[in-house]
Amino acid sequence: MHKPFSEQLAGLDLAGFSVGPAPLTTTDFPATDAVAQTLSAVWSELFALLTDTALEADAEDLGWAVVNLFHRCAERKSGTLDRATDEVRALVATADGSEVHTHDLEVQVERAQCAEQALIAFEEMREIAAALYLDEFGHSWKPASSSRFSHGATFTSALVQGRDFMRARAEAKRRAAMPEGTPVIFAGGRMKPGTEADILTFANNVWTALDKVRDRVPDLVLVHGGDTKGVDRIASSWAERHKVAQVVFALDLRLGARAGFQRNERMLSLDPRYLIAFPGNGVLERLVIDAKSRGTTVVDRRGPLGTNPKARAAPA
Repeated sequence: MHKPFSEQLAGLDLAGFSVGPAPLTTTDFPATDAVAQTLSAVWSELFALLTDTALEADAEDLGWAVVNLFHRCAERKSGTLDRATDEVRALVATADGSEVHTHDLEVQVERAQCAEQALIAFEEMREIAAALYLDEFGHSWKPASSSRFSHGATFTSALVQGRDFMRARAEAKRRAAMPEGTPVIFAGGRMKPGTEADILTFANNVWTALDKVRDRVPDLVLVHGGDTKGVDRIASSWAERHKVAQVVFALDLRLGARAGFQRNERMLSLDPRYLIAFPGNGVLERLVIDAKSRGTTVVDRRGPLGTNPKARAAPA
């Protein structure tokens, strides 16, 4: 006859047993060089396998998914870090000076630090994979719906006070959300179908304009709308190649016809130094007018194929 479940539990030896996070066994993370070499080798072998097969047409989708693997890991680790930080905050708020409480706080801070370092490690893996994606397909990788932050700050001291950790965490999140530097808005619409030569000329004009502005603004932070089918995609690839931070203001489609104008307002609220304007629609024209009224310098490239509309053809 089987014993009741409650009696079976009562008979278990649960001494020293607790439910909680697993203890930290190491704070070491893969070296950057090793990560780069490994991902490069895996990437090369994977896409060489697809060449000249029926799956070659799906190579870009697969490449996007490979980068997204590390992005999702970073997002999950960011959630873990947020929860750990909340626990640190709660422990700081209830501090009673006891040895037990102090020990609990030190352990929780250590766990939060480890989560922070793991987050940065996954983001680093994502950025290495994103660089491989850029080289393979010629344009930058973007997540489907979330942001692509790079926190880039680590905590390496043996012990950080709870309040200090929370302040550092808040500052790291602020830096990731708005990189330090001078905002420069880039705006343009979708290019009309043309010859391959026209498309190449247009893309070259985009990169040339960005190069010239960056010469004047070395700490440039590129602000754009993130349209993956328009000129924003060319600008984003330029930023990726030149290691320039980007801030993307996607359209809030819930606003309907107002969405584009609201995005203009949000981008201009950053007090940009320049607006680089390529051909677009009426919303872009309004952005140019508003930027000039605020004293923002406009680099006008709304002429044919992204040229200066004031430039005159040389005499024959």
